[in-house]
Parts: sequence; structure tokens; C-alpha cells
Amino acid sequence: MPPRENVCQWLDQNSALTTFATYSGATQSQLHIKPLHWFVACRLVLEGGFLPEEITPRPPFIAKQRQGWMLSYEPDCAEGGEATILGGLKTKNVDVVVTKEGLGPVMAVSCKGSIGAFRNLTNRMEEAVGDCTNLHITYPALVAGYLFVMRAHRQDAFDAAALAEPADAGSEKRAIGQNDIAIQLDGAPVESVVRFHNAVRELTGRRGIRNDVSRYEAAALALVDTTSAAGQVLSTFPTEDSPLRIERFFETLYQRYDERYVYSAPDLKRITRRREWSPASPIFDRELGQPVLDYAARISADVATNDED
Repeated sequence: MPPRENVCQWLDQNSALTTFATYSGATQSQLHIKPLHWFVACRLVLEGGFLPEEITPRPPFIAKQRQGWMLSYEPDCAEGGEATILGGLKTKNVDVVVTKEGLGPVMAVSCKGSIGAFRNLTNRMEEAVGDCTNLHITYPALVAGYLFVMRAHRQDAFDAAALAEPADAGSEKRAIGQNDIAIQLDGAPVESVVRFHNAVRELTGRRGIRNDVSRYEAAALALVDTTSAAGQVLSTFPTEDSPLRIERFFETLYQRYDERYVYSAPDLKRITRRREWSPASPIFDRELGQPVLDYAARISADVATNDED
């Protein structure tokens, strides 16, 4: 049984991003970004309507068909790990994958993060292009998502830290350098972050399976506060008209999925349709003290609907 720290947990977005913004251990462990994987996996169930057993890593939920689709919280059912997908060039471990019986992987979300050294973002772009192309060669219909988060280190906080006493020599906390700064004194992002945003914007928007295989169906870029509001996504960048706003990310994934796997293939609807959860599901009992959702769950209009096989 994998260690508890490696098993999917039910988290909200702020909790996942707070870990990303404040984690001070070695990034090779992936513990700074794993909570974001778990948030995405859980959201694909609650909001997306996918069954827990279809998702890797498996979220801590159980779905049963009884007077509609009932969803309950069962932490012992959760699993960790990544799914290995056969790409056109090589196999690839992907952070969050939805797999449908008889169809294979239908949705894959890569969650990437940068805690600094933003001058090296070009390398991240090359990796993103290669991964997307590799997966789409084998699975042209795959709905691929690219979610990139970065710590929004501020110039004013850096200047204040430089005037303070140096940290203890034995401190494990990573020192912030000038190249790690994402937000200038005037509140605008640094040039390297703007360039990265513009590059990622050119990699998203794939609508049909005959479109460029190097494009993602959906992509998002989020700058995460590291100060007293750690975990909060900056609202000022990307701008409101950017397709990379994180608020649009999941909506776009669902739209592309439905177009390809539900509306275009009605004979497969029994397998591909996204479920609606009964409002009587135990998971929606607020007295259980579970996380407050920062998105709308996919709840059916009444208890007895959506119970067809």
C-alpha cells in the first residue's frame, strides 16, 4: 500500500495551490505539485461527471447507481500514481488521465509547476510541445490539457528580504534570487512570464481531431501568490480576455470531450456520457465537514434522474 502522502486526497484549489506556494522541500519528490494532481482528479468527478474508477490517480470516491447516481466519500478507495500512455514516439506517464472501457485514454491533464528560474521557461515549452504531439499521434481524439502554475514571487518582497538578516545556514528553505521574480514593483509580470504566456497561448485551442497534433485542447497559466495570501491565484494576469485563464480550463476540457465522445458518437453514449450526481448523495452532506467546493458540482435536477445504464 503506497504511503498516505502519495494517495489521492480530496482537496480544493486553494489548499492544493497553498502547498505549491509554500512547500520548501526537494522538488524532485513532486510533493509540491501532487496536491494539484489530486485536485484535478477530484474535480473531474464532482464537476466533470466522470466515474472515480475511470481516473488515475483514483479519487477517494465511490459512485453507485441507485435512484440516480449516488456519490460518496471513501478515502480508503483512493489510489496514487500516474497512468502510462502509449505515445506515437514513446510511452508517457501523465499526471491525470481519464480512461474509458473499450476506448482507452480519452482525457489527459499535465500539471506542471515552476517555483522560480523563469529564464528557463523555454525548456518547459519544448517539453510541452513534445508531450502533446507524442500523445496525439497515437490518440488523435484524446482531449489533452496543460495546466501550468508558477510562484508569483514579487520584487518588493525580494527587496525586503534582501534588507533583512540572512537566513540560518542550516535552513532548508530555498533562497529567492532575482531570476525568480515574476511580479515587478508596478504589479506587472516580468517579460519572461509574458513571453511564456504568449507561447502557451499558441499551443492551445485544438478543436478537431484533424487539427495540429502539437496543440492542446485546453491550457491554463496561473500565478500563485506566495505572501500572506499564499495559494490565491493572481486575478490580474493572465488578463480577462486570455484563453489561459484557469477559470476556463475545465469548461473547455468538458466541451471538447462532449463534442468528440458524446455528441459525435451517440451509440457509445452509455459508455461516454458524463454522469450527473444525485442531490441526495452522501458526499453533499455538509455536516460531514468535507472541503467546500470552489466550483459547481454536476448535480442532477432531482434524486431519481440519470439512472439509466
